Amino acid sequence: MINERISLKIKFERQKRGFSQEELALESGLSRSAIWKIESGNVSPTIDTLEKIAAALGMDFASLTDVSKVDL
Repeated sequence: MINERISLKIKFERQKRGFSQEELALESGLSRSAIWKIESGNVSPTIDTLEKIAAALGMDFASLTDVSKVDL
């Protein structure tokens, strides 16, 4: 359940900023495939990966991982 919420939050924040998966991948140092897998819920991102994504989105880790208001 938490993984699904984090996946949705990452996708929401990426789209809110107008980033493609490719752009987020470049900014975070991850592959586009990794971003796709995370957003689709196929993999659970590590803390290090979440930190990279948060930085690429201009957020802090706590804000990215606060999924208390994410509806499935």
